Amino acid sequence: MTAEHDADAELLARVFLSRVVEPGDEVGGRWVRELGAVEVARRLRVGGPPPHGVSDKRWAGLRARAARAEPERDLALARSADVRFVCPGDTEWPAQLDDLGDARPTGLWVRGRPSLRTWALTSVAVVGARACTEYGAHMATTLAAGLAERGWVVVSGGAYGVDGAAHRGALGAGGATVAVLACGVDRPYPPGHTELIGRIAGQGLVIGELPPGDHPTPSRFIVRNRVIAALTRATVVIEAAHRSGSLVTARAAQRLGRHTMGVPGPATSALSAGVHELLRGEATLVTDAAEVVELVGDMGELAPPRRGPVLPRDLLEPDTADVLSALPAHRAATPAELARAARTTEDDVIARLYELRSLGYVERHGDGWKLTREAMTPARFGPPRC
Repeated sequence: MTAEHDADAELLARVFLSRVVEPGDEVGGRWVRELGAVEVARRLRVGGPPPHGVSDKRWAGLRARAARAEPERDLALARSADVRFVCPGDTEWPAQLDDLGDARPTGLWVRGRPSLRTWALTSVAVVGARACTEYGAHMATTLAAGLAERGWVVVSGGAYGVDGAAHRGALGAGGATVAVLACGVDRPYPPGHTELIGRIAGQGLVIGELPPGDHPTPSRFIVRNRVIAALTRATVVIEAAHRSGSLVTARAAQRLGRHTMGVPGPATSALSAGVHELLRGEATLVTDAAEVVELVGDMGELAPPRRGPVLPRDLLEPDTADVLSALPAHRAATPAELARAARTTEDDVIARLYELRSLGYVERHGDGWKLTREAMTPARFGPPRC
Protein backbone atom coordinates (compact mmCIF):
# COMPACT_ATOMS: atom_id res chain seq x y z
CA MET A 1 0.00 0.00 0.00
CA THR A 2 1.53 3.35 -1.09
CA ALA A 3 1.98 6.46 1.05
CA GLU A 4 -0.39 8.29 -1.31
CA HIS A 5 -3.05 5.65 -0.73
CA ASP A 6 -2.55 5.94 3.03
CA ALA A 7 -2.95 9.72 2.84
CA ASP A 8 -6.14 9.39 0.81
CA ALA A 9 -7.54 6.87 3.31
CA GLU A 10 -6.68 9.19 6.22
CA LEU A 11 -8.31 12.14 4.46
CA LEU A 12 -11.52 10.25 3.72
CA ALA A 13 -11.65 8.87 7.27
CA ARG A 14 -11.31 12.30 8.83
CA VAL A 15 -13.86 13.85 6.47
CA PHE A 16 -16.19 10.99 7.41
CA LEU A 17 -15.61 11.59 11.14
CA SER A 18 -16.24 15.32 10.77
CA ARG A 19 -19.77 14.36 9.72
CA VAL A 20 -20.29 11.72 12.43
CA VAL A 21 -18.50 12.92 15.60
CA GLU A 22 -19.41 16.28 17.11
CA PRO A 23 -16.67 18.94 17.34
CA GLY A 24 -14.82 18.94 20.64
CA ASP A 25 -15.85 15.37 21.54
CA GLU A 26 -12.90 14.28 23.68
CA VAL A 27 -14.07 10.67 23.79
CA GLY A 28 -14.09 10.51 20.00
CA GLY A 29 -10.73 12.25 19.96
CA ARG A 30 -9.33 9.59 22.28
CA TRP A 31 -10.57 6.86 19.93
CA VAL A 32 -8.77 8.52 17.03
CA ARG A 33 -5.59 8.88 19.08
CA GLU A 34 -5.64 5.25 20.26
CA LEU A 35 -6.98 3.46 17.18
CA GLY A 36 -6.33 5.86 14.31
CA ALA A 37 -8.92 7.73 12.21
CA VAL A 38 -9.10 5.00 9.55
CA GLU A 39 -9.89 2.24 12.06
CA VAL A 40 -12.49 4.31 13.92
CA ALA A 41 -14.18 5.16 10.63
CA ARG A 42 -14.11 1.50 9.56
CA ARG A 43 -15.77 0.33 12.77
CA LEU A 44 -18.46 3.00 12.51
CA ARG A 45 -19.13 2.25 8.86
CA VAL A 46 -19.06 -1.56 8.66
CA GLY A 47 -19.40 -2.58 12.28
CA GLY A 48 -17.00 -4.10 14.73
CA PRO A 49 -16.29 -3.91 18.42
CA PRO A 50 -17.04 -0.46 19.84
CA PRO A 51 -14.08 1.34 21.39
CA HIS A 52 -13.54 0.86 25.10
CA GLY A 53 -15.81 2.87 27.38
CA VAL A 54 -18.67 3.69 24.96
CA SER A 55 -22.23 2.64 25.75
CA ASP A 56 -24.26 0.57 23.30
CA LYS A 57 -26.77 3.42 23.04
CA ARG A 58 -24.16 5.97 22.06
CA TRP A 59 -22.45 3.61 19.64
CA ALA A 60 -25.79 2.89 17.96
CA GLY A 61 -26.41 6.64 17.58
CA LEU A 62 -23.03 7.16 15.98
CA ARG A 63 -23.56 4.17 13.68
CA ALA A 64 -26.86 5.72 12.56
CA ARG A 65 -25.11 8.99 11.69
CA ALA A 66 -22.32 7.07 9.97
CA ALA A 67 -24.83 5.37 7.70
CA ARG A 68 -25.73 8.76 6.22
CA ALA A 69 -22.17 10.07 5.88
CA GLU A 70 -20.77 10.43 2.35
CA PRO A 71 -17.20 11.74 2.58
CA GLU A 72 -16.60 11.61 -1.18
CA ARG A 73 -19.69 13.78 -1.70
CA ASP A 74 -18.60 16.21 1.02
CA LEU A 75 -15.21 16.59 -0.63
CA ALA A 76 -16.82 17.14 -4.04
CA LEU A 77 -19.14 19.81 -2.60
CA ALA A 78 -16.17 21.45 -0.92
CA ARG A 79 -14.13 21.52 -4.12
CA SER A 80 -17.01 23.12 -6.00
CA ALA A 81 -17.07 25.89 -3.37
CA ASP A 82 -13.25 26.32 -3.39
CA VAL A 83 -13.02 24.76 0.06
CA ARG A 84 -10.25 22.39 1.16
CA PHE A 85 -9.99 20.00 4.10
CA VAL A 86 -6.83 20.29 6.22
CA CYS A 87 -5.85 17.33 8.44
CA PRO A 88 -3.56 17.21 11.46
CA GLY A 89 -0.05 16.60 10.17
CA ASP A 90 -0.64 18.38 6.84
CA THR A 91 1.75 21.14 5.88
CA GLU A 92 -1.02 23.71 6.41
CA TRP A 93 -2.12 22.35 9.80
CA PRO A 94 -1.53 24.86 12.66
CA ALA A 95 0.44 22.86 15.23
CA GLN A 96 -0.86 24.96 18.12
CA LEU A 97 -4.26 23.27 17.72
CA ASP A 98 -2.59 20.10 19.00
CA ASP A 99 -2.55 21.78 22.43
CA LEU A 100 -6.25 20.87 22.63
CA GLY A 101 -5.33 17.22 23.14
CA ASP A 102 -8.23 14.87 22.52
CA ALA A 103 -10.49 17.90 21.89
CA ARG A 104 -8.40 18.75 18.82
CA PRO A 105 -10.46 19.08 15.62
CA THR A 106 -10.62 16.00 13.40
CA GLY A 107 -9.74 18.41 10.61
CA LEU A 108 -10.64 21.88 9.39
CA TRP A 109 -12.57 22.98 6.33
CA VAL A 110 -10.79 26.03 4.93
CA ARG A 111 -12.13 28.60 2.46
CA GLY A 112 -9.68 31.17 1.12
CA ARG A 113 -6.23 31.22 -0.48
CA PRO A 114 -3.71 32.03 2.30
CA SER A 115 -1.95 29.37 4.35
CA LEU A 116 -3.78 28.83 7.64
CA ARG A 117 -0.61 27.62 9.38
CA THR A 118 1.37 30.71 8.38
CA TRP A 119 -1.38 33.15 9.32
CA ALA A 120 -2.05 31.50 12.67
CA LEU A 121 1.54 32.14 13.77
CA THR A 122 0.86 35.88 14.03
CA SER A 123 -2.80 35.96 14.96
CA VAL A 124 -4.83 37.57 17.75
CA ALA A 125 -8.46 36.81 18.59
CA VAL A 126 -10.78 39.78 19.08
CA VAL A 127 -14.14 38.70 20.53
CA GLY A 128 -17.03 40.18 22.46
CA ALA A 129 -20.74 40.79 22.80
CA ARG A 130 -23.12 40.28 19.89
CA ALA A 131 -25.41 43.05 21.15
CA CYS A 132 -22.49 45.42 21.72
CA THR A 133 -22.73 49.16 22.29
CA GLU A 134 -21.42 51.83 19.92
CA TYR A 135 -18.37 52.04 22.19
CA GLY A 136 -17.75 48.30 21.86
CA ALA A 137 -18.07 48.41 18.07
CA HIS A 138 -15.76 51.42 17.87
CA MET A 139 -13.10 49.80 20.06
CA ALA A 140 -13.28 46.52 18.13
CA THR A 141 -12.97 48.29 14.78
CA THR A 142 -10.06 50.53 15.75
CA LEU A 143 -8.17 47.85 17.68
CA ALA A 144 -8.51 45.34 14.83
CA ALA A 145 -7.46 47.95 12.26
CA GLY A 146 -4.42 48.79 14.38
CA LEU A 147 -3.45 45.12 14.63
CA ALA A 148 -3.88 44.64 10.89
CA GLU A 149 -1.73 47.70 10.14
CA ARG A 150 1.00 46.16 12.31
CA GLY A 151 0.91 42.91 10.32
CA TRP A 152 -1.19 40.83 12.72
CA VAL A 153 -4.04 38.54 11.66
CA VAL A 154 -7.36 39.26 13.38
CA VAL A 155 -9.39 36.13 14.24
CA SER A 156 -13.02 36.20 15.33
CA GLY A 157 -16.26 34.28 15.00
CA GLY A 158 -18.09 36.12 12.22
CA ALA A 159 -21.04 36.98 14.50
CA TYR A 160 -22.92 40.24 14.89
CA GLY A 161 -21.53 42.89 17.23
CA VAL A 162 -17.88 42.86 18.25
CA ASP A 163 -16.95 39.96 15.92
CA GLY A 164 -18.27 41.71 12.83
CA ALA A 165 -16.72 45.04 13.84
CA ALA A 166 -13.33 43.37 14.31
CA HIS A 167 -13.48 41.70 10.89
CA ARG A 168 -14.51 44.98 9.23
CA GLY A 169 -11.74 46.88 10.98
CA ALA A 170 -9.11 44.47 9.67
CA LEU A 171 -10.59 44.42 6.15
CA GLY A 172 -10.87 48.21 6.09
CA ALA A 173 -7.18 48.50 6.96
CA GLY A 174 -6.32 46.18 4.07
CA GLY A 175 -5.22 43.53 6.54
CA ALA A 176 -5.73 39.85 7.23
CA THR A 177 -8.66 38.32 9.08
CA VAL A 178 -10.00 34.82 9.78
CA ALA A 179 -13.60 33.89 10.63
CA VAL A 180 -14.05 30.65 12.60
CA LEU A 181 -17.61 29.41 12.02
CA ALA A 182 -19.79 27.00 13.98
CA CYS A 183 -21.31 25.64 10.75
CA GLY A 184 -20.26 24.62 7.26
CA VAL A 185 -17.97 27.23 5.71
CA ASP A 186 -20.10 27.17 2.56
CA ARG A 187 -23.12 28.24 4.61
CA PRO A 188 -22.48 31.70 6.08
CA TYR A 189 -24.00 32.32 9.49
CA PRO A 190 -25.56 34.59 10.57
CA PRO A 191 -27.34 35.12 7.22
CA GLY A 192 -27.06 38.89 7.68
CA HIS A 193 -23.28 38.52 7.43
CA THR A 194 -23.29 36.64 4.13
CA GLU A 195 -21.65 39.54 2.31
CA LEU A 196 -19.11 40.12 5.10
CA ILE A 197 -18.12 36.44 5.26
CA GLY A 198 -17.78 36.45 1.47
CA ARG A 199 -15.38 39.42 1.77
CA ILE A 200 -13.42 37.58 4.45
CA ALA A 201 -13.13 34.50 2.21
CA GLY A 202 -11.90 36.70 -0.64
CA GLN A 203 -9.35 38.67 1.39
CA GLY A 204 -8.66 36.21 4.23
CA LEU A 205 -9.85 32.83 5.48
CA VAL A 206 -13.11 31.26 6.65
CA ILE A 207 -12.64 28.03 8.59
CA GLY A 208 -14.73 25.54 10.54
CA GLU A 209 -14.89 21.95 11.78
CA LEU A 210 -18.27 21.06 10.31
CA PRO A 211 -18.70 19.69 6.78
CA PRO A 212 -20.43 21.53 3.92
CA GLY A 213 -24.04 22.44 4.54
CA ASP A 214 -24.02 21.66 8.27
CA HIS A 215 -25.91 24.04 10.54
CA PRO A 216 -24.94 25.76 13.81
CA THR A 217 -26.37 24.92 17.24
CA PRO A 218 -25.87 26.63 20.62
CA SER A 219 -23.44 23.93 21.75
CA ARG A 220 -21.44 24.19 18.53
CA PHE A 221 -20.89 27.90 19.12
CA ILE A 222 -19.44 27.12 22.55
CA VAL A 223 -17.05 24.37 21.38
CA ARG A 224 -16.05 26.50 18.37
CA ASN A 225 -14.56 29.00 20.81
CA ARG A 226 -11.81 26.57 21.86
CA VAL A 227 -10.51 26.64 18.27
CA ILE A 228 -10.33 30.45 18.32
CA ALA A 229 -8.45 30.32 21.64
CA ALA A 230 -5.98 27.62 20.55
CA LEU A 231 -5.34 29.00 17.07
CA THR A 232 -4.22 32.45 18.23
CA ARG A 233 -1.38 33.95 20.27
CA ALA A 234 -3.80 35.92 22.44
CA THR A 235 -7.48 36.65 23.01
CA VAL A 236 -8.80 40.19 23.53
CA VAL A 237 -12.33 40.56 24.93
CA ILE A 238 -14.26 43.76 24.18
CA GLU A 239 -17.59 43.92 26.06
CA ALA A 240 -18.94 40.70 27.54
CA ALA A 241 -21.66 40.09 30.11
CA HIS A 242 -21.14 37.55 32.88
CA ARG A 243 -22.63 34.70 30.78
CA SER A 244 -21.02 35.69 27.47
CA GLY A 245 -19.55 33.04 25.19
CA SER A 246 -16.57 35.37 24.76
CA LEU A 247 -15.58 34.55 28.33
CA VAL A 248 -15.52 30.87 27.33
CA THR A 249 -12.95 31.78 24.67
CA ALA A 250 -10.88 33.79 27.16
CA ARG A 251 -10.90 31.03 29.79
CA ALA A 252 -9.97 28.45 27.19
CA ALA A 253 -7.06 30.68 26.17
CA GLN A 254 -5.94 30.91 29.80
CA ARG A 255 -6.04 27.13 30.20
CA LEU A 256 -3.90 26.82 27.07
CA GLY A 257 -1.34 29.29 28.37
CA ARG A 258 -2.23 32.02 25.87
CA HIS A 259 -2.32 35.71 26.71
CA THR A 260 -5.76 37.04 27.66
CA MET A 261 -6.64 40.73 27.56
CA GLY A 262 -9.68 42.88 28.17
CA VAL A 263 -10.75 46.35 27.08
CA PRO A 264 -12.43 48.08 30.02
CA GLY A 265 -15.81 49.77 29.76
CA PRO A 266 -18.02 51.81 32.09
CA ALA A 267 -18.31 50.29 35.56
CA THR A 268 -22.09 50.70 35.26
CA SER A 269 -22.36 48.69 32.02
CA ALA A 270 -23.60 45.11 32.33
CA LEU A 271 -21.95 44.42 28.95
CA SER A 272 -18.54 45.16 30.46
CA ALA A 273 -19.09 43.24 33.71
CA GLY A 274 -17.59 40.03 32.33
CA VAL A 275 -14.53 41.85 31.00
CA HIS A 276 -13.98 43.54 34.36
CA GLU A 277 -14.17 40.17 36.08
CA LEU A 278 -11.45 38.89 33.75
CA LEU A 279 -9.34 41.94 34.53
CA ARG A 280 -9.67 41.24 38.26
CA GLY A 281 -8.05 37.87 37.52
CA GLU A 282 -5.19 37.04 35.16
CA ALA A 283 -6.20 39.12 32.12
CA THR A 284 -4.24 42.22 31.13
CA LEU A 285 -5.94 45.57 30.57
CA VAL A 286 -5.41 47.00 27.07
CA THR A 287 -6.81 50.02 25.29
CA ASP A 288 -5.31 49.85 21.79
CA ALA A 289 -3.41 47.68 19.33
CA ALA A 290 0.01 48.90 20.49
CA GLU A 291 -0.62 47.54 23.99
CA VAL A 292 -1.74 44.20 22.54
CA VAL A 293 1.38 43.92 20.39
CA GLU A 294 3.57 44.76 23.39
CA LEU A 295 2.40 41.46 24.93
CA VAL A 296 2.43 39.21 21.87
CA GLY A 297 5.01 40.79 19.59
CA ASP A 298 8.76 40.57 19.42
CA MET A 299 11.02 41.81 22.19
CA GLY A 300 11.23 45.59 22.08
CA GLU A 301 7.82 46.17 20.45
CA LEU A 302 6.73 48.41 23.29
CA ALA A 303 3.62 50.58 23.39
CA PRO A 304 4.45 54.32 23.53
CA PRO A 305 4.61 55.73 27.08
CA ARG A 306 1.34 57.25 28.23
CA ARG A 307 1.67 60.74 29.70
CA GLY A 308 -0.23 63.99 29.77
CA PRO A 309 0.69 67.04 27.66
CA VAL A 310 3.83 68.99 28.53
CA LEU A 311 2.76 72.43 29.86
CA PRO A 312 4.95 75.54 29.78
CA ARG A 313 5.32 75.54 33.58
CA ASP A 314 6.77 72.00 33.37
CA LEU A 315 9.79 73.55 31.60
CA LEU A 316 10.63 76.01 34.38
CA GLU A 317 13.77 75.49 36.44
CA PRO A 318 13.00 74.02 39.87
CA ASP A 319 13.86 77.24 41.81
CA THR A 320 11.67 79.35 39.52
CA ALA A 321 8.84 76.81 39.80
CA ASP A 322 9.11 77.00 43.62
CA VAL A 323 8.58 80.78 43.53
CA LEU A 324 5.63 80.38 41.19
CA SER A 325 4.12 77.75 43.48
CA ALA A 326 4.50 80.09 46.46
CA LEU A 327 2.26 82.76 44.89
CA PRO A 328 -1.27 82.73 46.35
CA ALA A 329 -4.06 82.05 43.85
CA HIS A 330 -6.20 85.15 44.43
CA ARG A 331 -4.08 87.93 46.04
CA ALA A 332 -0.74 89.68 45.74
CA ALA A 333 2.26 88.77 47.89
CA THR A 334 5.46 90.60 48.75
CA PRO A 335 8.95 89.27 47.89
CA ALA A 336 9.65 88.80 51.62
CA GLU A 337 6.54 86.62 51.98
CA LEU A 338 7.43 84.62 48.91
CA ALA A 339 11.03 84.16 50.08
CA ARG A 340 9.83 82.55 53.29
CA ALA A 341 7.42 80.26 51.41
CA ALA A 342 10.02 79.28 48.79
CA ARG A 343 12.82 78.94 51.36
CA THR A 344 15.20 81.34 49.56
CA THR A 345 16.36 84.99 49.67
CA GLU A 346 14.40 88.10 48.65
CA ASP A 347 16.98 88.91 45.97
CA ASP A 348 16.57 85.45 44.45
CA VAL A 349 12.77 85.78 44.58
CA ILE A 350 12.87 89.16 42.82
CA ALA A 351 15.07 87.74 40.06
CA ARG A 352 12.69 84.78 39.60
CA LEU A 353 9.64 87.10 39.60
CA TYR A 354 11.04 89.18 36.73
CA GLU A 355 11.73 85.98 34.82
CA LEU A 356 8.16 84.83 35.45
CA ARG A 357 6.82 88.23 34.36
CA SER A 358 8.64 87.94 31.04
CA LEU A 359 6.94 84.57 30.53
CA GLY A 360 3.49 85.97 31.30
CA TYR A 361 2.96 84.23 34.64
CA VAL A 362 2.98 87.18 37.08
CA GLU A 363 2.46 90.93 37.21
CA ARG A 364 3.46 93.59 39.72
CA HIS A 365 0.86 95.20 42.02
CA GLY A 366 2.55 98.02 43.98
CA ASP A 367 4.97 96.38 46.39
CA GLY A 368 3.53 92.94 45.72
CA TRP A 369 3.26 90.40 42.91
CA LYS A 370 0.23 88.50 41.67
CA LEU A 371 -0.56 85.70 39.20
CA THR A 372 -1.82 86.89 35.81
CA ARG A 373 -5.18 85.81 34.45
CA GLU A 374 -3.37 83.62 31.91
CA ALA A 375 -1.44 81.87 34.67
CA MET A 376 -4.79 80.91 36.21
CA THR A 377 -5.81 79.14 32.95
CA PRO A 378 -5.05 75.38 33.24
CA ALA A 379 -5.19 74.82 29.46
CA ARG A 380 -2.15 77.05 28.99
CA PHE A 381 -0.06 76.94 32.12
CA GLY A 382 -1.58 74.13 34.18
CA PRO A 383 -3.45 74.53 37.48
CA PRO A 384 -2.09 77.10 39.94
CA ARG A 385 -0.15 75.66 42.84
CA CYS A 386 -1.53 76.98 46.08
